[in-house]
Amino acid sequence: MRVIRGLKSIGSAIGGSVVTIGVFDGVHVGHREIIRKVVASARKAGLASVVITFDPHPAKILRPGCTVPSLISLKHRIRLIEELGADILLLIKFTGSFSKMSPEKFVKNVLADKFRMKHIYVGENFYFGRGARGGIGILRKSSAAYGFKVTAVKPVKAAGHIVSSSLIRKFILQGDLVGASKLLGRPVSILGTVVKGSGIARGLGCPTANINPHHEVIPPRGVYAVRARFNEKELRGVLNIGFRPTFYASRDKEPTVEVHIFGFKGNLYNKDIEVYFIKKIRDERKFKSKAALVKEIRKDMRIARWM
Repeated sequence: MRVIRGLKSIGSAIGGSVVTIGVFDGVHVGHREIIRKVVASARKAGLASVVITFDPHPAKILRPGCTVPSLISLKHRIRLIEELGADILLLIKFTGSFSKMSPEKFVKNVLADKFRMKHIYVGENFYFGRGARGGIGILRKSSAAYGFKVTAVKPVKAAGHIVSSSLIRKFILQGDLVGASKLLGRPVSILGTVVKGSGIARGLGCPTANINPHHEVIPPRGVYAVRARFNEKELRGVLNIGFRPTFYASRDKEPTVEVHIFGFKGNLYNKDIEVYFIKKIRDERKFKSKAALVKEIRKDMRIARWM
């Protein structure tokens, strides 16, 4: 997948395309349905499939002080979109200046002139342009002038819910991995970079990789059976999210995320790793002694190996 970062980097016009536009936070089942339709339609017509997305989230610019975290990082979002088979991803830096562009100008200068768009798929509630004034109506009004087709995709339901990033975020924060996975259309996962840790786990005979999840939404504190994907290989493991209370007094800070991968030997520092949550094994708790903790860790590992 070709990633174009910014409108000025598009270069020469694309020879014809099928397009979708959105933030696609989480790349959930609703997003996946739209992107798959775009990819299938483009391949059938011999055109390029194009996904246009934004960073940062428009809400952070349009509603200053907005603190709602993204479900997944930009890097994770790009990886998931690529896995769906898109040919081109245009990443637009969402700024105050960009938010003032009229929808008509965006259609002409970007969709028509640069991508020579023949078909666009968007959600029924899609809005764009200055003041969120643009929507399905403006796209359809412009379609005759620029020769493209508009398809509005209805909201997707899964497990009795209309799928939304905000609901998935709620499920993950509550620890409802099953509910979140049904709306995502894939297991709950985090993509992060392995960073230097304290070395405590190694001293306990269970070396771990400490993960910086780049502000992705993570499940509640506890021990989880996981799958880890690294270098296109999927490995079993056990992961802890928490404050390591056996060794540290409770303090107000971000919890650590550390994973032990069964049988792995090698250097993961500064490498990206994706971890999929399979099931929670237990809550994090403080143990009376190092020996008691080691005994529990070994039990956790036995359980995780069979999940």
